[in-house]
Amino acid sequence: MNWEKLVNELFPEGHSVNRAGEMLRGEGKLNGATVAVVGTAEHAYIGVELALALAGEILNVIRSFPKRPILFLVDTRGQRLSRRDELLGIHAYLAHLSSSLALARARRHRVIGLAYDEAVSGGFLAGGMMAEITVALPEVHVRVMDTTAMARVMRIPIERMLELERNSPVFATEAGSLHQLGGIAEIWNGNLAEHLQKVLVSPPEAVDTRAEKGYARGGRLYAAPVISRVCKHA
Repeated sequence: MNWEKLVNELFPEGHSVNRAGEMLRGEGKLNGATVAVVGTAEHAYIGVELALALAGEILNVIRSFPKRPILFLVDTRGQRLSRRDELLGIHAYLAHLSSSLALARARRHRVIGLAYDEAVSGGFLAGGMMAEITVALPEVHVRVMDTTAMARVMRIPIERMLELERNSPVFATEAGSLHQLGGIAEIWNGNLAEHLQKVLVSPPEAVDTRAEKGYARGGRLYAAPVISRVCKHA
């Protein structure tokens, strides 16, 4: 789904979301309330400039509109892989983006991450996965790395990697697999405005329950038991 169709469906009462390059920003109206919208489009590669701009927009919402809900839209192919970005410290810029979202949550902004097209690697982890709740559309393509690249890095035959993609949610690339692992809380079908409104009126979770969700859904069987055992002996 392209970003224009998405925001029209999310905010049938109207919105001012616009695109500047690969960045989205603006606000939408939902049941009389205003929601800040920040995110990426056009399969963005997140370099130092885009990471800084996204963080700046989040900080502007925190400063200017206390407790306003923030919807972070995700369409990214990950961090930009360039010598220039690496030398400038892309990791620190992505950490700044993550810290900005963490600050928004600490300042009692509801932060919802919505992956709507591609959700890849560091670009997804530093943005959408830092939200209070991360959701996705059914057609989203989720991956940490290209399958061929993973085969080369891990020195596993490509045929074996493709088999793992088909049979293991850890390596699969559809939204349902990350949902099974607990990384995605919900997959939104149907009326997107209703889904968003339901999240906004529900109480926020006091603790991170992704490990428990992954265990309950049969996709991540060891994280929750290990966490429980560690906490008992802490």
